[in-house]
Order: sequence, then C-alpha cells, then structure tokens
Amino acid sequence: METSAAGGKMSVTALIGKKMGMTSVFDSSGSMVGVTVVQVDPNQVLGLRTQERDGYEAVVLGMGTRRATRTRKPQLVAAEKAGLAGEPQVVREVRARGGGEIEIGSSISVGDVFEAGQYVDLVGTSIGKGFQGTVKRHNFSLGPRSHGSKNYREPGSTGQATYPGRVFKGKKMPGQMGNKRRTNRNVRVVAVDAEKGLVLVAGSVPGADTSVVLVRHATARKQSGNTKSKV
Repeated sequence: METSAAGGKMSVTALIGKKMGMTSVFDSSGSMVGVTVVQVDPNQVLGLRTQERDGYEAVVLGMGTRRATRTRKPQLVAAEKAGLAGEPQVVREVRARGGGEIEIGSSISVGDVFEAGQYVDLVGTSIGKGFQGTVKRHNFSLGPRSHGSKNYREPGSTGQATYPGRVFKGKKMPGQMGNKRRTNRNVRVVAVDAEKGLVLVAGSVPGADTSVVLVRHATARKQSGNTKSKV
C-alpha cells in the first residue's frame, strides 16, 4: 500500500457526529420506525497513521471548532499543519482501510462513508446517573415492606463466613451508574441526508442529546453491498 506524508491509499470507516434526538419515520414498506438523528458535519483530516511509520493505518479526524486557548497543543499543531482555519473541538483517531485517497487538510462528508441499509456501530458515553443503590443500578428485587421491615432497599448479605471472610471483587454493589463508554453494535441505517449531514439510525444511541457519537462501519457483522467508503 502506497502512503506518503500528504496522502495515502486509504479510506475512512468512521466519522464523528453529534446525537440530536429521536423521532419516527416511515420506511419503504409503510411501517413506522423509531430512529435517532445523528448530525455528522464534515470531518477534517488532521493526520495519517501509516504502516511504514506507525505500524498500523488510521486517520485522525476533527469536528467543529473551538478557541485556541481551549485546545490542547498537539491538536493545535496538527490543525496548523493541516491548514485549517479553526482548531477542532473533537478529535478522534479512526481505523482506515485501502481503496481510497485521503489528503491531510481535506474534509469528509457523511455521504462519502455511509448509505441507507448498511449496519453501523455507534460509540458514545452513557448518561451519568450519579451514585445509585443496587435496586436502580442492578435491578435488585425489593425486600418486604410490611410489619415494620426496614430493609426493603438494602442489598442483603455480601460476604461469607470466617473463610474466606471477604467480599469477592466484581460483586454487584452500590456505586457510580452511567457515564461509561458504550457501543451499540449492528444498528441499521434507515436514511442518510447528505445535504443536511444527517444519519438516521434505527433505535437508540448511547448518551444525552448533543453528546459526541462515533459512527463507524459494523465490525462484528459481515456486510453485504457495503462498499461506500470512498472519499
């Protein structure tokens, strides 16, 4: 595979987007489908990772703009080298594959990577719910609530007797709930609006509205006819 500092024979398989909310649309058969709308503005190419130099192939993408004082220095330098007018707000490194031509400083739109009918993975950060007990966090059953019982929301016994005399690691206990990296796999793309930069996917997407979502080609499913990855 031929690569160079300016560009390479590779194409991206993912783009950075922003979750906008949910709605419902009618498919070709007339059935109503609940979808999540992901706004995918053009992503700027900040850098390339090549097999010869880095040992693997990837593309560094940036989305949005922010003030220089709010940007980390490596990202600021990468944006300057790419000749971009503003500093990117979100930067992600995504895997690439052969079959396309990418230039540093160019932009990639949603219509170049995704099309209706294919399957994608959606990576986001789940909504944080703070410190929660076992009933809310792990769906534990409630205890008796009659005859003066005071333990209807307590987790119950957690350890053993004298031996081993400790609580095993990984036991379901109260703690932080949410605010974790989550991936929804094999989600069907219902529609793609290239002009508005929208991707409509069936079902839910991790995270709150306006949160950052990475939309990538499904990795755990053999896709049929998914060849739209040119730039």
